[in-house]
Formats: sequence, structure tokens, C-alpha cells
Amino acid sequence: MKKILYILATILLTLTACQPEIPMVTSGLDTTYAVVRMRALRLHPEYSGERYEWSMPDSNGNDSIVATTRDYLFVSSQAGVYRLKFQIIDADNPFTHNMVITVWDEEVAYSRYIAHVYDYRPAPGQFVGDMPRYEEGDTEERMRAKVEECISGTQDDLISLGGFGGYVTFGFDHSVVNVQDSLDFMILGNALYASSEGSGLGSAGSAEPGIVMVSLDSNSNGIPDDEWYELAGSEHTNKSTVHSYEITYYRTPTDHEPTPRPNSGVTDTTYIAWSDNQGRTGYIERNAFHNQEYFPQWLSDNTLTFKGTRLPDNVVDVQGDGSYYVLNAFDWGYADNHANSASVEQTGFDIDWAVDSAGNRVNLPCIDFVRVYTGVNQQCGRIGEVSTEICRAEDLHVAEEWK
Repeated sequence: MKKILYILATILLTLTACQPEIPMVTSGLDTTYAVVRMRALRLHPEYSGERYEWSMPDSNGNDSIVATTRDYLFVSSQAGVYRLKFQIIDADNPFTHNMVITVWDEEVAYSRYIAHVYDYRPAPGQFVGDMPRYEEGDTEERMRAKVEECISGTQDDLISLGGFGGYVTFGFDHSVVNVQDSLDFMILGNALYASSEGSGLGSAGSAEPGIVMVSLDSNSNGIPDDEWYELAGSEHTNKSTVHSYEITYYRTPTDHEPTPRPNSGVTDTTYIAWSDNQGRTGYIERNAFHNQEYFPQWLSDNTLTFKGTRLPDNVVDVQGDGSYYVLNAFDWGYADNHANSASVEQTGFDIDWAVDSAGNRVNLPCIDFVRVYTGVNQQCGRIGEVSTEICRAEDLHVAEEWK
């Protein structure tokens, strides 16, 4: 009898082992989530279908569609309880899933100010090597750290980005949330106002506009290696704006002979050569007020190439003799463009201005990285090239008293 039972058990085990495993397919979505405010929650359903809808109740309690993509990134600047519904609109396999997301306040209050500088790569310019100061032996990493010391928190020490294309990349200790119908962050520089009489243009003074770009940490690796989006300011559609602009600067040969312009304050009109993809050439000129090397000395490259959007010239030689230059401000949407004392509408930025490389508007629920680069390629005689300077950035959704 025992032998018969043993044979039957063996047959049963054999038959069971031959059965194919039935995969357990889940939606990939939980019913409850908890997340800290200003931290992104990435939701990815395993089910697919013809169309997708994510919705949340509006102020009247009615469902309001917040996304129509398969994946959804939830982020909130405010603590609370949020109800989210996901639907697959599909004739054969419709699906609905409800979620409750609890958003907590952070344990340690966020800073309103810059927390990290990720990279610093200025174009040649009269303040490069001075703001911050380069010392012999400084590496690119050391210069990055110096920049971080200058502009993080409320330190407010100016850094210079040099001529067109020179940039700095920074971030906060949290994601900056895209709050609807609101400016999201501001950037301060050293622009000043002066009389614009005779210039023929608008707001004037010492505006050196820098273009602002933003990026979302889509791959969650904490470094700015994802797609960048330009915040389209007032001149984005100006017919004089050049998109897909490219410029290359050339290190000055050691045997270079200066070519001064007499009685102008310019000590070398052919100091650092450049060429662009518009068929133009020119020079970053050296002036009598800055005698250090203008080409970044911590870089070993003999050429530096930058790409981006070139804004229209904003500088006017009012008298026509190089004695008085006016650097006019654009309306909105650029760093170091309006005085720090101006309204937040003039120094602030809205993530909703973001456009992709083709100029199409994109919907970013939040951003993790900000890049600023000099947007004008213009010389101003004895006062040097147009070069964006910045000293601070602030997240407008973090209370000022949280320092």
C-alpha cells in the first residue's frame, strides 16, 4: 500500500511541476501613498490602453484632469490629503483606480535659497577669474566649490558667466513646484537702472540678460543629465532672436601682440577671437580695468563652444563715441535683467514658460535644476562685453522665515 501511495504522490508532483506558471499581473499602483511635500512621487501603471486620464477633485469637488499620459508625477507644495483617480479609457480593457496621497511637512525645514552648484563653465570675460577669484592651481572642481560658496544661501557674492553662452547650474534642497498661476522662483544679479533718454529704447541701465533653463530629475539620479527646457522670456519670438546659436572662443596665443584702441580704455581689440554659426567673427576685447586672463585658466581646452538662444543686442552707444553706453532691459523672463529692487514680476520666473528644443510648450510639475547662461553677444567698448552676473536665487514657495 505504501508503495502505491508513493507512486501516486510522485505522479502528482510530476504533473504539478509540468504546469506553466500563471504570472501575477498587478496594476503597479497602490491605494495609499505618503510623500514629503516638494518631493516628487512617480506613478507608473503596469496596465496599458488606448487613452489615460489622471484626475483630482477641484475646489468644487468635481473631477479635474491633471494629466493624460500613462505615467504621472505627483508633487505638492502644501501638506494635506489628496485624492487621485487613474483611468484607462479602452473599449476592451477599461480600468479605474483610486488613490489617496498623504503629503507630510518635511522634518527639517527647506531652505528658500540655492543649496548646490553642479557646474560652472563661464565663457571668456572681463570678470572671469575675478568673480570668483582664480588662484593658480585651482581645478574646475575647486572653482565650482567657490561658486557654490558665493551664491548658496544668502551669501550674495556675485559670480560672472562671461560672454555669450557661459553658464552655471544650481539647485535647491528640494524640487521647485510649478504652482498654477504663480511665479515659482526668482534670480538676482547686479543690474541697475539709469536714464534711457536718447537711447531710443525702454528700461535702461546695466542690464546683462541671462537666459534661464530648467530640468526635471527624470531618472532620479540627483545630477543634471536630463533634458533641459528654456524658459521663454519676452524676446523668445523676437525676429532678431537667434535660436540654435553656436559660438566658439579661441584661447589667445602666447605670442599675441595687443592692438589697443587709443583714448578708449580698450587695451586690446583682438584679445580673444570667436566665430559663430552665423558666419560672423569677432573678439572679446581687453580693457584697462581688468588685467587678469579672461579665458578660464582652470580649463585646459584651447577652444570653448557654447550653444543656445542668442538674444537681440541690448546695448546702445548713446553718444556714438564710446563714452556712454546704455544696457537696456528686456520686459521679462531673464536673469540680471532688472534691478534687484524691481518687482518680483520682473525678477521672477514661471515654470509654465518652459519650451522644448522645438519651441513647444511643455508641462513640468516641478523642476530640480536651474541653468543660467549669458544670452547676449555684444561688446561695450571700455566697459567690456555683456556678461550675466548672478548672486542669489530663491524658491518663492518656501517661506522667507525658513532660513
